[in-house]
Amino acid sequence: MPTATRPSSRSGARAGLADELLVVVTRLARRLRRLADDGISPTMRSILNTLEKAGPLTHGDLAQAERVRPPTITAAVDRLEQDGLVLRERCDQDRRVTRVQITDTGRELLAEGRRQRTAYLERRLRALSADDRAALAAAAPALERLLDDPDVLR
Repeated sequence: MPTATRPSSRSGARAGLADELLVVVTRLARRLRRLADDGISPTMRSILNTLEKAGPLTHGDLAQAERVRPPTITAAVDRLEQDGLVLRERCDQDRRVTRVQITDTGRELLAEGRRQRTAYLERRLRALSADDRAALAAAAPALERLLDDPDVLR
């Protein structure tokens, strides 16, 4: 029975590089998500990360930042608030405006997840050869630049 093989980036096949990166990055991201089994969905974790970086946001601004519809944000924020990970605060200048902000508990949850994922990556990196680690270190800036796409909303 013939076996399927995947083209390697080492073969110099440029057309396969995007496919290979897609598979590897997707699998790594999935594995890292599983490591932090904190009981919240990836959407809720993303909301917490956005609030940690951006500070308090209105529901509309948060929905836009997460690229989801407002009802999705409302349901996720309800759950995060019930879990004590965010809180809603009314604006003093305009009581119709409510901003969502991350709590210390939410920050701690994110920090613990980062510690777990970082420890995993450190273990995996130690298992690689010095040449492989150097190749990854050299590739990291280019991978970061892949994220600097002005056509994609963050």
